[in-house]
Amino acid sequence: MNAIRIEREFTVMRELGLHARPAGRFVSLAERFACEIEVRRGGEWVNGRSVLSILSLAASQGTVLWIRAVGEDAEQAVIALGALLEEPGEAVSG
Repeated sequence: MNAIRIEREFTVMRELGLHARPAGRFVSLAERFACEIEVRRGGEWVNGRSVLSILSLAASQGTVLWIRAVGEDAEQAVIALGALLEEPGEAVSG
């Protein structure tokens, strides 16, 4: 039986990009899924369950990232993680 493989493109919408807090949320969400998860910026794929790897992508607002998941719950993982990337927000309040 072949594993399900899903790969989709998303744009980081957060005003402050994918900094430590949202990267931590991304990893925390990724850990809820059984499938393998990777994230790509340009030609570099990184582990979707590693905060340091996610931060190494230096994804500011407007950055296009690809999420690839392989496994039984791959589609659910890509949808949930992509929605997190495309959440607007984090305007700085004074």
